[in-house]
Amino acid sequence: MDSFVQQMRNLGPARLAALAGVAIGLLGFLVYFATRLGTPPMERLFSDLSTADAKAIISELESQKVPFELRNNGTEIAVPSSQVLKLRVQLAEKASATGGAVGYEVFDQMDSLGATNFMQNVNQVRALEGELARTIMAIEGVKAARVHLVMPKREVFTRETQDPSAAVFIKMHRGRLSREQANAVQRLIAASVPRLKPARISIVDDRGTLLTPGMEDEGVAKLNTQEEMRRREESRLARSLEQLLENVVGLGKIRAEVRADIDFDKVVTNQEIYDPEAQVARSTVNRQESNESSENDPGNVSVANNLPNAQTASGGPAATSRENRTEETTNFEISRKVTNQVKEGPQIRRLSVAVLVDGIYSTGDNGERQFQPRPAEEMDKLAAIVRSAIGFNAARGDQVELVNMQFQALDEADLEAPWMFMGFTKPEVMRMAESFGVAIVAILIILMVVRPLVARAFEGMAASEDNQLLTADGMPNAQLSGPAPIPEEEDISDELIDIDKVEGRVKASSLRKIGEIVDKHPEEAVSIIRNWLYQEAA
Repeated sequence: MDSFVQQMRNLGPARLAALAGVAIGLLGFLVYFATRLGTPPMERLFSDLSTADAKAIISELESQKVPFELRNNGTEIAVPSSQVLKLRVQLAEKASATGGAVGYEVFDQMDSLGATNFMQNVNQVRALEGELARTIMAIEGVKAARVHLVMPKREVFTRETQDPSAAVFIKMHRGRLSREQANAVQRLIAASVPRLKPARISIVDDRGTLLTPGMEDEGVAKLNTQEEMRRREESRLARSLEQLLENVVGLGKIRAEVRADIDFDKVVTNQEIYDPEAQVARSTVNRQESNESSENDPGNVSVANNLPNAQTASGGPAATSRENRTEETTNFEISRKVTNQVKEGPQIRRLSVAVLVDGIYSTGDNGERQFQPRPAEEMDKLAAIVRSAIGFNAARGDQVELVNMQFQALDEADLEAPWMFMGFTKPEVMRMAESFGVAIVAILIILMVVRPLVARAFEGMAASEDNQLLTADGMPNAQLSGPAPIPEEEDISDELIDIDKVEGRVKASSLRKIGEIVDKHPEEAVSIIRNWLYQEAA
């Protein structure tokens, strides 16, 4: 122990400080390495949590003494990967992550004996709102949802009742809620609340966009229906074009957009047409008349003939007249065409179609993909297919544009399957590589830093002891630094050391140290021995 303390004193303050720093750093590194290996890999348990849900989950994890980490400003909780599935099942059973919504479990925590009728009604509405919000959040893409119900209370001695209404707020992860999804939410709430009509449900997204206006009149509802029909027809045509052309150009190399001008007007046409060329005799009436009359000749007309009691003179012969009349009446029916035409429903007025086609790719000498436009002949054939598929009509002003352009390359990393290596996932492999790297760094520090420092320290101690030993034998310390000059004019012969002469004056341990010094410094040892021989010869 005394020798060790003496050796430490011989090192000096600078070397002691260096050794202490290296030892402390190495100890800290080993502690970090051991802690790192002892910490289990963490995996996400829940994300996009509200403050209330995060608090409930943290309390449950602390009660079970499960280590956890908070990420993304407290909206994400990570736990050891080996316990993720188990904890999810347990927390789902206890309904810890409810999105801030309170369902029918509110009645489990309420004292029914001391609750008033008002409290019961309020809790019933809260529970129904919470259950509806949970159901809406189960829709794909919905991040959060809140439901507000207005349930009018029927007054006493009144016959008129007010219908309930609802307002829904929806926050999406990405994108927007589609029209079909909004209608589905509307029907879902209407079917869950008594006497609630879909027209009295308003849905608003997190951008402030009114998706389904509530309490709309008949005209607004009709306009919304027409707009929905137009969008559906456009989507149908675009989807059919993409599916048709993908068989030719390849999957994901075609994009089509269709804009349809649709006529929703209701037209009633009453038309009556007469055809004079098409006549049909309905009836014929024939009528014949014959008339015969005779008249005597009155003779001469004079004054004597006009006197009273005048004798009438016989006249000349009587005149006879005969008249025949024939009449025929024919009634005709003229051909008549009466048309009552009612046009109601969507009628396409005009179609505008834009189709974007990707080009042809080839691999160059450097291994990169090179874009090549498609031949004009192929583009003409594709345009002809598009016109035939949509029922192109130039008379109504339809337009078709087919353009060949380069598509932006997709990120292949998003399309690849999860990376696996010998059954280990990427996080597990990264963790093992990290541990292996830390171990390599520790070994290199020990071999390249700690070992040389310790070797130098003990080498200095050994050199100090050797100098003291040589000084005790009558040799100066300066002679260890290099070979002493040897006179060339005198012949010096090598002689062997007689162990008997030095026996008793040097201990066996000192002899071993001298042997080590000779092994380390052979030239200096030869010089010293020659100096001894020279002194004895003198």
